[in-house]
Amino acid sequence: MADGIVDTRTAHISAEEALALHAMGRPGKLETRISKPLTTARDLSLAYSPGVAEPCLRIQRDPTLAYDYTTRGNMVAVISNGTAVLGLGNLGALAAKPVMEGKVALFKRFADIDGIDLEISTEDVDEFVGAVRFLGASFGGINLEDIKAPECFVIEQRLRELMDIPVFHDDQHGTAIVAVAGLINACHLTGRGLHEIRLVINGAGAAGVACAELLKAMGVRPENVLLCDTAGVIYQGREKGMNQWKSGHAVRTEARTLTQALEGADVFFGLSVKGALTPEMVRRMAAKPIIFAMANPDPEITPEQARAVRPDAIIATGRSDYPNQVNNVLGFPYIFRGALDVRARTINDAMKIAAAEALAMLAREDVPDEVNTAAAGSRLKFGPEYIIPNAFDPRLISHVPPAVARAAMESGVAAKPNPDLTRYARGLSGRLNRTANALETIMERVRGEPKRVVFAEGEEEKVVRAAVAFRNAGFGTPILIGREDRVTATMASLGLTHPEGIEIHNARLSSANRAYADYLYSRLQRHGFLARDCQRMANQDRNVFAACMVAMGDADAMVTGVTRSASVCLEDIGRAIDPAPGLIPFGLTLMLGEHGGTLFVADTLIHERPTSEQLVGIAKGAAAAARHLGVEPRVALLSHSTFGNPRHPTVDNLRETVAILQRLKVDFELDGEMSPDVALDPAYRALYPFCRLTDTANVLVMPGLHAAHIATRLAPKLGGGSAFGPLLLGLRRPAQIVPLDASVSQIVDLACLAAYQALQLDSRPERARAVVQ
Repeated sequence: MADGIVDTRTAHISAEEALALHAMGRPGKLETRISKPLTTARDLSLAYSPGVAEPCLRIQRDPTLAYDYTTRGNMVAVISNGTAVLGLGNLGALAAKPVMEGKVALFKRFADIDGIDLEISTEDVDEFVGAVRFLGASFGGINLEDIKAPECFVIEQRLRELMDIPVFHDDQHGTAIVAVAGLINACHLTGRGLHEIRLVINGAGAAGVACAELLKAMGVRPENVLLCDTAGVIYQGREKGMNQWKSGHAVRTEARTLTQALEGADVFFGLSVKGALTPEMVRRMAAKPIIFAMANPDPEITPEQARAVRPDAIIATGRSDYPNQVNNVLGFPYIFRGALDVRARTINDAMKIAAAEALAMLAREDVPDEVNTAAAGSRLKFGPEYIIPNAFDPRLISHVPPAVARAAMESGVAAKPNPDLTRYARGLSGRLNRTANALETIMERVRGEPKRVVFAEGEEEKVVRAAVAFRNAGFGTPILIGREDRVTATMASLGLTHPEGIEIHNARLSSANRAYADYLYSRLQRHGFLARDCQRMANQDRNVFAACMVAMGDADAMVTGVTRSASVCLEDIGRAIDPAPGLIPFGLTLMLGEHGGTLFVADTLIHERPTSEQLVGIAKGAAAAARHLGVEPRVALLSHSTFGNPRHPTVDNLRETVAILQRLKVDFELDGEMSPDVALDPAYRALYPFCRLTDTANVLVMPGLHAAHIATRLAPKLGGGSAFGPLLLGLRRPAQIVPLDASVSQIVDLACLAAYQALQLDSRPERARAVVQ
């Protein structure tokens, strides 16, 4: 299961990076945002005294109105006492806080659920229950986390009896739901029914017991489930190390050891420790064995070891570097989303089963391009290597919560039934930012097919740190351009030795210097450059040298911009890399909304006053990029004028652009010229019923570079959301330019995007033009 010890071998991070993230800026991972305007004295009077008295009085008369007037209906408490933190053991309540903050962040990121983390400093069950039971008025649900067994069973059961809101221990049920989803599909592929399988569960803690209970609720015969712990099989009559929860799953059997239990077994669920399952044990299992080795950070047996003795096995683990990851984030955000939206009083077996079945069915559907993260350009498709959905599949939000909500209604625990679940599912899709998901899947794809990326300003501290992070993330081989003594000195000042997998190239001393100079001279000799000019550029200009490496195939992509302005970098790159045939190079900035949704803004990098022909290319390229990131484009050409009012010569090229695109019969919606409020506000757009846009625009083509740059730099400063980019699109070979004030993370992100562009060019040459755009 994914809630285990953080292992830098599989997570591609260092301890220093993790600590830096938690400490930078405002410490921690959470903050409170105000959802209502509080600008004027009137705003304060409405939001606080005296206006706040009105909702108070209404709620006193009708407590259900708390869902209408407060945050309760979308608020979850994540509560722990720190007695079983990840796989680290009993760290105590305070040390558990970073994990609980992270859990709150996952609720928000994946299901748009607000949350508060609460750490309770007691190991006494009565004290813990007493502290939590009176919090029900504040929250729509309680997520218990990292509480050791067997106390976790008692705490959850007692709180469920005392509270009228969902109480859910994710370490138990989240793992069980996702694992069962995978098992449903594994049985489907191997021709088995749940009612006939023989299952061995190794690990009788919270997750192991929950798996046994859920599977039995779904039809697995109790006598066919053997639960094992460190003392062996839990059988009827055993006395050693028993408790009431283990006793509930004791069976009549002659098996006493894990090896004996696995004789002829169809399924192994591992929730224990590394090495608990040996190849010899796997040999004893039935044909086409199903092995879920979910221990973290190292599974009970690796897929390589299992397949060496049983090539017919279907295998899942808790690790992201193997197929079929059993990841709790596939479960808890969406289960609570469905439960909250129908005001469920509890999360019962019917809702858990519905979630597991919805996950299983989603894995069988065709995987959209933006989710496809398989290596070597192969598509993910339902089969032994893909029985569990990808955690970043944007369809999870529209598939799992409606299933959970339906089960809550049908089982009678929903206080606010929803009569139109189809409409509900459509509404859920808009709560999350599909583009953010697509960017993450791009990163996963690059990890599967790493590239060589040149970091042109290799002596800069931020660039060195970014190169190390790029390497640690598994994106490929970073190539630092600079003097080796300077680069190594920078590394030493950061406490780094020269890490493996990072190259340092000195442009002046490079053996490729002559070839690069000749290449430049062949391109520039009729543009005012002498041979010695080209030699000097190859020797001294790191941007030009890096661009030559990419152009001549010695590297796959490049990133620059920390020490030079974008205009200078563009000129340097252009010495060696041409625009892709038939395309217009331009900059695309992604404005990622705080509450979901993305705006694609172009051109934010190159064309100061683009012509209508250039605007046509920019609009087509921006639309193609949006579609590649999973967003159906609706393009608005922005201006101070809206459909001729006021009429001004500066908008003529915009009107001509629209006319050209209409004649070309492009396959996306577009219209213009229009002001931003018409493009983004349905109320304003309703004043123009002839407008061709059927919904709010998501691709904004700006009239000039000044407006584009100001808008994309100003908007994040005014509150909410963030900007990603500008991305440099339309070149023959990948190059990206970061802002002068770029953070290490921004440099890594754009380097990863450049690597992805190279991957697309290499793996699908027939689509190179569309991919670069």
